[in-house]
Amino acid sequence: MKISNFLELKDFQKIIIENEKIELDGPLLERVETSFQFLKEFSRNKVIYGVNTGFGPMAQFKISDEDTHQLQYNLIRSHSSGIGNPLPAQEVKACMLARLNTLSLGNSGVHQSVVHLLKELINRDITPLIFEHGGVGASGDLVQLAHLALVLIGEGEVFYKGERKLTKEVFEAEGLEPIKVEIREGLALMNGTSVMSGIGIVNAYKANQLTDISIRLSCAINEIVQAYDDHLSEALNGTKRHYGQQKVAERMRAHLADSKLIRKREDHLYTHFEEQEKVFKEKVQEYYSLRCVPQILGPVLDTLQYTENVLENEINSANDNPIINVEDKHVYHGGNFHGDYISLEMDKLKIVVTKLTMLAERQLNYLLNAKINEILPPFVNLGKLGFNFGMQGVQFTATSTTAESQMLSNSMYVHSIPNNNDNQDIVSMGTNAAVICRKVIENAFEVLAIEAITIIQAVEYLGFQDKVSSSTKELYDEIRKIIPAFSDDMVMYPYLEEVKKYLKAM
Repeated sequence: MKISNFLELKDFQKIIIENEKIELDGPLLERVETSFQFLKEFSRNKVIYGVNTGFGPMAQFKISDEDTHQLQYNLIRSHSSGIGNPLPAQEVKACMLARLNTLSLGNSGVHQSVVHLLKELINRDITPLIFEHGGVGASGDLVQLAHLALVLIGEGEVFYKGERKLTKEVFEAEGLEPIKVEIREGLALMNGTSVMSGIGIVNAYKANQLTDISIRLSCAINEIVQAYDDHLSEALNGTKRHYGQQKVAERMRAHLADSKLIRKREDHLYTHFEEQEKVFKEKVQEYYSLRCVPQILGPVLDTLQYTENVLENEINSANDNPIINVEDKHVYHGGNFHGDYISLEMDKLKIVVTKLTMLAERQLNYLLNAKINEILPPFVNLGKLGFNFGMQGVQFTATSTTAESQMLSNSMYVHSIPNNNDNQDIVSMGTNAAVICRKVIENAFEVLAIEAITIIQAVEYLGFQDKVSSSTKELYDEIRKIIPAFSDDMVMYPYLEEVKKYLKAM
């Protein structure tokens, strides 16, 4: 794929998920070179932050000409201070691509060698060691991006062919040369929102998966209880003017189009009224977790779409400081590195994913509680009641995991702690928000895996394999390849992990 001047999220998917290689086109390299040469000339005899001054609250100190290059190295090394778990490779790759893209806009004044080396690292699957903890998301992802810059100068560590290795060793093996820091490479690499954006892009991709899975599982449960179809109807959902709700209902109708189990209300409740019983044995309306799926997942879809728009805007924006403007022949100082846009979206995304998880937990409880569903044995137990336990054990896992996500859904966006000698007196915590959002997403996959197994067991008990929709039958067949129908109690954790992997690969 040729990188020019705008990347869409689907481009990230091709590069990050499908490992498509990238190239840099001529106009991009020309922009970078023009910006670099302008800054080199413009910075003479002028005070420009981060070029010939100290950083943050130390910006009042003038740096001598002979020390300006060493200043950049000092910045990179001193801020390579992250700790905790390393970020997953996909997230780091997304971060590198986001940084490459924003530096390529020609507003950063970096040397061409920076974007060339970033391209090589991406194409060769060399991912810098970047830690979860360190960034407050105000002067961008300073600490995390320092670890990226550290690798670009040939220091630090990387993950390479499944192993954690010294950057120097990998560069020697691959024939790569580290960059030689020029005017402001250190600050330009570190002052940005690319880590929170990279994590956010991967989060959005996975949240899309979760939404699709939740819709499919919700359809399957409606089949199991032989629900009426009017709560999915275009006529009903069209009276609510929300795109997400209408789209979820549309997807559900598509999934259930060939189901032999979904019923029409007019066939059962709108005819022969005088002959019907005074107290209805069957539910006139399904529980909310079954019939309000479009209204519950609709906001998830709408939020996700808006989050993707914000992410796409961010990765195609200049988000460092200062901003180099060749056309105006000026350098502007400001705060484009502030991560509030991403922080807020990651908070919103984790909230809606938590709600999706809560829906799954309630649907699961519906299936497991025989007094509520009145068609399945307790805990969908296909064995001997009282002697076997069915899905009883895994419900605890689903409940506790959902509870954790509810707690994690507290906002990072409104949680600011001043630091940096109060220079950064209000911060975004965007990187933390993105990391916590990722945790909530992982939790959702775990709960949905438990729900999926339970659904398949319920289909088994009812003998509905040949009556469910082709969409549900496909799900049934694939999960049965992982876990057989069981009546005797089994150790469940290996199956949970494998079904989770299957869902994440859908």
